[in-house]
Amino acid sequence: MPSTQWREVILPGEDAQHAEQVHVFSELQRQRLKKQGHGRALHRKQVAALRAALVVEEGIPDCARQGIFAFPTVYEAHVRLSNGNFSVDRAPDIRGFAVKVLGASTPSSTDVEQNFTFVSQETLKVSGSADVVEIVDLSTSAPGAALRKAATKPRMVRGAVANFRDMAKPFSGFATHEFFSIMPVTFGDYAARLKLCAASTAVNKGARKDLAADIYGRLVEGDLEFLFQAQFFEDENRTPIEDSSVPWDAPWLTVGRLRVPRQAPDEAFARTVEKSSFNPWIAAKEHRPLGELMRARQAAYALSLRNRDVAP
Repeated sequence: MPSTQWREVILPGEDAQHAEQVHVFSELQRQRLKKQGHGRALHRKQVAALRAALVVEEGIPDCARQGIFAFPTVYEAHVRLSNGNFSVDRAPDIRGFAVKVLGASTPSSTDVEQNFTFVSQETLKVSGSADVVEIVDLSTSAPGAALRKAATKPRMVRGAVANFRDMAKPFSGFATHEFFSIMPVTFGDYAARLKLCAASTAVNKGARKDLAADIYGRLVEGDLEFLFQAQFFEDENRTPIEDSSVPWDAPWLTVGRLRVPRQAPDEAFARTVEKSSFNPWIAAKEHRPLGELMRARQAAYALSLRNRDVAP
């Protein structure tokens, strides 16, 4: 059964560590700014910008009737689909599915903006943000520097290889793949990981050649609907708050539906979405991100947003 007895582990000196770590992402963003122009440090390639609606289910259990899910309703939403690291669609990558819910309401607030971020992997095989930073640093270093770092940090190499194996698994397209929050967020007094279920089982074998063409081609034919599900914390052994490397052993509960209506590419709307910040810390107080990885992301997102328009 869902439990409210979850807890976060705040590490000594964590804030200072996170402030230092953002320099790796800042340098990555600076390098890409020189070569590719303004943009994000990660998830730089926007594959598609979509108008959507988040429909909150009726009759969901009390543990799920929290925050923006407290009442059955329909919210306007913007969706940004992205590649994590590479501009080439067929390259192994972590795909991003970001949702910005607009004008939401909670029992205590109105006109709330709620951001949710999902990726194409259920888990991330790291022990904390320091591992993520080392892997990013290794993957973006020049070949000679990367070899020197790899020689002195074999554990980092093992972590990079393990995560690359997950990235290399076949990606069938944004309409036919599942997406996960990896880390949990609060649901009022509860905590839950989140998932978007695939909208379709009809796989397009050519989707990886052009992910945008696949999603927009489907939206010419009809609407897409993704189930929005939550997996609630039960106990630390089966549903660990801080450990991103293991799937949770708890049932998934449908709390809403993300509906993407028929639409064609819209350049003006795409520019609006590209300029937006899809930050999980832009959230109702009932849906605060949890875990050390997410606290590290808070600092990284803020710096990435500031650096987007900085001159090279």
